[in-house]
Amino acid sequence: MNDKLQFRIAGEEDLPEIVRLLVQDQLGSTREVLTDPLPQVYLDAFDAMKTQPGNDYIVGVTDERIVCCYQFTVIHGISRSGSSRAQIEGVRVDDSLRGQNIGKLMMTDAIERARSNKCRLLQLTTDKSRPDAHRFYEGLGLSDSHIGYKLDIT
Repeated sequence: MNDKLQFRIAGEEDLPEIVRLLVQDQLGSTREVLTDPLPQVYLDAFDAMKTQPGNDYIVGVTDERIVCCYQFTVIHGISRSGSSRAQIEGVRVDDSLRGQNIGKLMMTDAIERARSNKCRLLQLTTDKSRPDAHRFYEGLGLSDSHIGYKLDIT
């Protein structure tokens, strides 16, 4: 399977599969809603993303099936001598395919996208309740170098 895995920028037609992957997750299952038709909030969010250059959902496809996804956003900045950074969010691999190296291939794709966008830093956040994800990212060479804070303002 891994030799057939291809990564591409997602289109609106991919949203149901992206949301399906988000819902599979223990935290996503409490935050996301997968219905047919797909709730309008996902379509609106996708449209808003498309208006912001450098903000894409990336999907991993094998045998015409979406098996993983992540959001890739380039953030241009002044700090670090005017460098850009890549922000990775919503990293998911289909539950039925875990342990098949898909996550590593996905993160390799993200790192290469960051390089091709001349980013000097790749950053992501992962919930404190995900020790397996922490081990995975550390195994890829990422470090928990910062403390992140969030505020739910809904």
